[in-house]
Amino acid sequence: MNRVKGKVALITGAGTGVGRACMNLFSAEGAKVVGVSRTQSNLDETLRQVRATSGEGLVVAADLSKGAGAEKAISATLDAYGRLDILVNCAGVGYSWMDKSPGSMGPVDETTPEKWAEVMAINLDSLFHMSRLAIPHMKKQRGGAIVNVTSISGLQGLPVAHTYTAAKGAAINLTRSLAITYCDDNIRVNCIAPGFIKTPMVESVLGLFDDPAMAERVCPMKRPGTAEEMAYACLYLGSDEASYCQGTVLVVDGGTVARQ
Repeated sequence: MNRVKGKVALITGAGTGVGRACMNLFSAEGAKVVGVSRTQSNLDETLRQVRATSGEGLVVAADLSKGAGAEKAISATLDAYGRLDILVNCAGVGYSWMDKSPGSMGPVDETTPEKWAEVMAINLDSLFHMSRLAIPHMKKQRGGAIVNVTSISGLQGLPVAHTYTAAKGAAINLTRSLAITYCDDNIRVNCIAPGFIKTPMVESVLGLFDDPAMAERVCPMKRPGTAEEMAYACLYLGSDEASYCQGTVLVVDGGTVARQ
């Protein structure tokens, strides 16, 4: 308990899934939490959960694929709490985005420039916008931590979702670049690379685990991970317990990548 006590944590993608789990866990561990996503109703439910356990926080509805949305989120955090200690970049879209945006998760020859730009803006540009604005404040404070939520799809090729894999691969290497650039400012930048996680983002493909033979092929542990398991990984990298982690890619995938 109290691993991030007294710190201010800004968590994107906080309306559902891993982002919501991070809000609840970071709050339980003593942080004041600020949650950001596009959908106000989802954010309201996340904040209700935080407050139900006596946590302190606020939520901001913003589109982080655009610079103005990131400015809104950062400004709200600083206005409320005067500082920013931890940034968890969790906002993004995955396979479920196909339902809202057909053609967004296909191979490159079936992807239009518009769909490429759309997914890149949500999954990669949001990370850029948030980090660009957060880092100057962390430099003034002489410290901070950034945790980027990427994917094992950024470490391996896929026959589909080429824009998604490109964005996640770029996020991993941007993590490494930020880590070595801002190390002297006492800013730690690391990322987690989840595998199949039981969240709305990948709900459409979780049926793979219903077949025992297929489940074993997909993941040695034969099950998807949980949002809470990913949140614990983010908590570790965001806390002082990870004081010697810099540019780390923490794979949390039940062994999927280990056997490839």
